[in-house]
Amino acid sequence: MSILEQLVSELCPEGVPFVPLSHFLDYEQPGKYLVASKDYDDKHLTPVLTAGKTFLLGHTAEKDGIYGASRARPVIIFDDFTTAFKWVDFPFKAKSSAMKLLTPKRGTGTLLRYAFYVMQTIRYAPEDHARQWIGTYSNIRVPVPPLEVQREIVRILDQFTELEAELEAELEARRRQYHFYRDALILTASTPYIPLAQLGTFIRGRRFTKSDVVDSGIPSMHYGEIYTHYGVSAKRAAQEVRADLAPQLRFARPNDVIFAGVGETVEEVGKAVAWLGESPIAIHDDAFAFTSDLDPTYVSFAVQTADFHSQKSNFVARGKVKRLSAASTARIEIPVPSKSEQERIVGMLNHFEALVKDANAGLPAGIEARRKQYEYYRDRLLTFEEATA
Repeated sequence: MSILEQLVSELCPEGVPFVPLSHFLDYEQPGKYLVASKDYDDKHLTPVLTAGKTFLLGHTAEKDGIYGASRARPVIIFDDFTTAFKWVDFPFKAKSSAMKLLTPKRGTGTLLRYAFYVMQTIRYAPEDHARQWIGTYSNIRVPVPPLEVQREIVRILDQFTELEAELEAELEARRRQYHFYRDALILTASTPYIPLAQLGTFIRGRRFTKSDVVDSGIPSMHYGEIYTHYGVSAKRAAQEVRADLAPQLRFARPNDVIFAGVGETVEEVGKAVAWLGESPIAIHDDAFAFTSDLDPTYVSFAVQTADFHSQKSNFVARGKVKRLSAASTARIEIPVPSKSEQERIVGMLNHFEALVKDANAGLPAGIEARRKQYEYYRDRLLTFEEATA
């Protein structure tokens, strides 16, 4: 019998109480911790956080209104619209007022770390764009076993988390190595640098919306999918739109490079994907296609380099969202080796990229397997019979 099984047998053989999250979690609005300026720079000390997937948006020089989280005083940041949440144990400033800062209520006998893990088992997806914590999410009932049982569950799940963190750290080291290797291959002094305007032509896409998406129609690429779905190159479209829209759409041709013209940060805007499909693909009006005689995948790699980012930063419009126009992109120079050298570079970088990004190979596959194992055991550990009143 494991330690956890023994504790459950001794302390809660008849089940455990199920109570709403609000019974053991307090919340605070983030108003006094919001960042005033979006002028982020990694040279600054204080991280700016969001509860969503991006999590770390950048670093700010602001010194007032910092939430003083620490290992001794952690907090769960909760996105009030999406219900995404993150564990934070270091000082930070917040990006959005649509966030709740969750801490344990005193005297309830519930560990915040246990709350963090049990919240991961909640299967709830908001159906509308409304604030979720007060009216809905905080009323969700979850099992709360005795403190000794909570501690043992936290100990076991922390071990899983640490193992995954070690793999993530190794993957991040591989990514840095890959970026260095990529830039070293592409950015050589002996290769001529030529503005994209002299190498090919650009066209901007035309608008289509979510309501235009169908199961069978015209292959299409929305600018947002360039960040979320595609890698350096693609042969198949993630979605299709209505065929009757064809006369009003614009298309990237096979071997074009498709750029995202809108992004959340200066660094990410302008991300590109080489379209290697057999037929044209409709592109969104916040994207633009580049047609040239260059190897398209080489171009997609070249626009990831530090030099391209440095040039690009001079042209990005820094509003609420970051924008990069086709006209500005055309002014940026990239190194242009011979066609055979482009193909050689692409072959090497494709292999290296698979090791650090392909979910079916290398470290990403190992991390995904570890994550599935963790989720399986987490759900088992946090499944209890509800005690009768």
